[in-house]
Amino acid sequence: MILPGATIGMLGGGQLGRMFTIAAKNLGYQVVVLEPDRHSPAGQLADQHIIAPYDDDAALEQMAEQCDVITTEFENISAPALATLASKTLVRPRAEAVEMAQDRMVEKDFIRQCGLLTAPYGVIRTSSDIAAAAGEITFPAILKTARFGYDGKGQVVVHSVEEVRQAYGKLNGQDCVLEQRIDLDTEISVVLGRNSKGDSQCFPVAENIHRNGILHQSIVPARVSDDIAHAAQVAAIRIADRLDYIGVLAVEFFVSREGELLVNEMAPRTHNSGHYTIDACVTSQFEQQVRMVCDLPFGDTRLLSPVVMVNLLGDLWGGAQPHWEHLLASANCKLHLYGKKEARPGRKMGHFCMLSDSLDDALMQAEQVFKQLSSLSQTTDRVT
Repeated sequence: MILPGATIGMLGGGQLGRMFTIAAKNLGYQVVVLEPDRHSPAGQLADQHIIAPYDDDAALEQMAEQCDVITTEFENISAPALATLASKTLVRPRAEAVEMAQDRMVEKDFIRQCGLLTAPYGVIRTSSDIAAAAGEITFPAILKTARFGYDGKGQVVVHSVEEVRQAYGKLNGQDCVLEQRIDLDTEISVVLGRNSKGDSQCFPVAENIHRNGILHQSIVPARVSDDIAHAAQVAAIRIADRLDYIGVLAVEFFVSREGELLVNEMAPRTHNSGHYTIDACVTSQFEQQVRMVCDLPFGDTRLLSPVVMVNLLGDLWGGAQPHWEHLLASANCKLHLYGKKEARPGRKMGHFCMLSDSLDDALMQAEQVFKQLSSLSQTTDRVT
């Protein structure tokens, strides 16, 4: 075990790193963050913030010397950098698991090798692959860049081969996946912790609602059958086992109107759809990440209350702070802001969780509060 008093390294300084840092410091650990942004949310709270690129040799050497174990908050850390660190200290999850999630082509092939279903898709590496890729799917479809796509970025809805050609050109000929658009019933996700012994524990399944490609709400417990929820957890554990994963892993799923469970993608880290765990579970996903990378026992993943998590994007700011007094008037509403300096449209600035004895009541209150914040942000011209 790596016990409190030790030092944990975090590669990445965004909100996931910030909430991890809070959990780690609550347990008595020191935290060193490597992040090039000097105003990063995690760097504000860490014991030390190394301001350097993720592949900076001197910074990596410093991390390896100071940290008893190193983990990550996002998947686009270079595999060579992780391998360099792993040669000198513990890195969890391992570089190979992180690298697997960096390329949609590799990821989808791996998921199928696990014996799990994905949406039908074709692979496009050059324009000459477009016709063959289109033959693998039925339109409409979504053209997705193989790398560096998140929150709807690098994705284009297409309805014909000609639209694929046009979209591929606009994406500058990057490697892409052409994925059939599914007639969705809902989208769900599973967040789990897996330890060095190969044991896993899942948090309750979340039902996710997106707007413009960005997660808007996570509703827990998910409004799906027990069979679907169980199958999703079993699938997520299978993926974690095949990756020989240590840490917290998230797996997103499509549930079709025909009742098929399809793996959408995985994230080798804590996840936006798991933020509800901070307020509604015995143990948060961030504390579980600390526990897993430090070889501590599992924290209890029980859901204590139905909950709806709502993302707060920069659109709500409009040059001024939102009217928090309306949100804070709800005694069962928990606000989390990430300390970001600049609010921009589409940028995740925070979230809130609405808890209630009834899921329907939590959903109603969450929607009411969000609607009120949104309407006020459009009419106010005050500056704080």
